Amino acid sequence: MTSVLTKREREIFELLVSNKSTKEIAELLFISEKTVRNHISNVMLKLDVKGRAQAVVELLKMKEISL
Repeated sequence: MTSVLTKREREIFELLVSNKSTKEIAELLFISEKTVRNHISNVMLKLDVKGRAQAVVELLKMKEISL
């Protein structure tokens, strides 16, 4: 089965579920906060969901990420 997420998107959502802020994620991955938000937005579009929390729930259901 192919993954819905890119490697970078997975990294970002793994950090999101470990309670990291956009700013912290940006610093950890050496990218801008805008880039972090873009990745999150792209995932929300792919999943057709309205928010980060809903994206996380869907990704957990799909076993794309784990807690």
